[in-house]
Amino acid sequence: MASHLPPFAHFATDAVHAGQEPENFKHWPCVPPISLATTFKQPTPGETMGYEYSRGGNPTRQALEDAFAAICGGKKALVWSSGLAGTQAVMQLCKAGDHILACDDLYGGTNRMLRKIGAPLGLEFDFYPTADPEAFAAQIKPNTKVVWIESPSNPLLQVTDIRRVAELVKAKGCILAVDNTFMSSYFQRPLELGADIEFASVTKYYNGHSDVLMGLTVTRREDIAERLQFIQFAAGAVPGPFDCFMVNRGLKTLHLRMEAHAKNAMAVAKYMEAHPKVTKVMYPGLESHVNHAVAKSQSTGFSGMVTFLIKGDLEASKKFLKSVKVFTLAESLGAVESLAELPAIMTHASVPAEQRAELGISDSLIRLSVGVENTRDLLLDLEQALNAAVPGAIPTPNVSDFENIPASHKAGESAAPAPAKAVSAAKPAEAASGSVPPSPSRRNANNMTQSSIFGDEPQRPVSRGRRTAPGGESSLIFG
Repeated sequence: MASHLPPFAHFATDAVHAGQEPENFKHWPCVPPISLATTFKQPTPGETMGYEYSRGGNPTRQALEDAFAAICGGKKALVWSSGLAGTQAVMQLCKAGDHILACDDLYGGTNRMLRKIGAPLGLEFDFYPTADPEAFAAQIKPNTKVVWIESPSNPLLQVTDIRRVAELVKAKGCILAVDNTFMSSYFQRPLELGADIEFASVTKYYNGHSDVLMGLTVTRREDIAERLQFIQFAAGAVPGPFDCFMVNRGLKTLHLRMEAHAKNAMAVAKYMEAHPKVTKVMYPGLESHVNHAVAKSQSTGFSGMVTFLIKGDLEASKKFLKSVKVFTLAESLGAVESLAELPAIMTHASVPAEQRAELGISDSLIRLSVGVENTRDLLLDLEQALNAAVPGAIPTPNVSDFENIPASHKAGESAAPAPAKAVSAAKPAEAASGSVPPSPSRRNANNMTQSSIFGDEPQRPVSRGRRTAPGGESSLIFG
């Protein structure tokens, strides 16, 4: 049986401390302050103390980007004003006439951006399934510049063998970007699997509280880092310092939240799989998932996303979604609260109907973002909503049998009790003058690794992020 990757060493410590060094700021605060300044005094014309104009750099944003570079295993992280702003930045690595190859099952907004924004600008694109990496890579053309995949995918939770795709894509000289939104770097690090760019919607798990809009790109490649940083500076799709402060705070509990999401999601997935009013459950943590072994081989665990097919049609789906009480009917995902939605008419409504039909995004497909509430409360909510949506007093699983199922990466599937299929009857930044350049004595100084405060981690030099005057080319100096 395939086993998970071991946990990423010192992840929690990095999430709490990387980029947060008090000595980076004049008064040594233990929490990076919110720097609202848009411009910074220069000691002499053309010479800066590290920052000049907030579009090009901000102390609060820099602290967050340093933290992301550490926990994602990258050299340079950049945050964007939204997930789609980050997607567009990656798209801007291409020029008119270039080709983008993307997986066929992916976020509706990415699909829409390629079709409605990329095509009019002269970009070519194709969507193709990734189940067979060789067949997928065979779609690469001489003018293919970027290959974009999601794993797990949205909303069908299909798993791509990232390592194999990376090998094939790099052999063709293309850039591989992996949307890691559904996993976060706590459970999966695409860069360590061979990807050139990890992309994520920070709005989701990384922030985790449904109160910040933000995107992320992380890379180890100096050329990609330099170009993306120039795009960030020149195009200006940057998040504000308060949003950066909020996400920085969210990262400090990411490891705790992801464990709770995974535990609840495993219980939900196994309960739904045993329920007679559900026809199919899609969750990579289940042994029934077609790529369960691949998922385990490239991750340290599973997240909180569960998709299922309800026994019924559109009306059954709507009835279910209107009946949930602990789950909230809403788009988005990855927050502490549990969310439920109907992709066909919500998050993926912009995907052409024929493409949705081909993929299997039907009116019966419901996506759950399982939060961190009490497991029993979530299962009881699903039980009553299913009974309300699908008529018939037929025996249903006993919720108590699923309450204490551990996440598979903690105890393995064999540790979970065998569910009873039918055991119970159904029921109805700081002030502008307060910033100082990082001290060479600090762990994230320019000649030191920022990945961990421990010396046994691989050396991952950090970019100084220096920029010339606004309008000039960005200049990155690595380590």
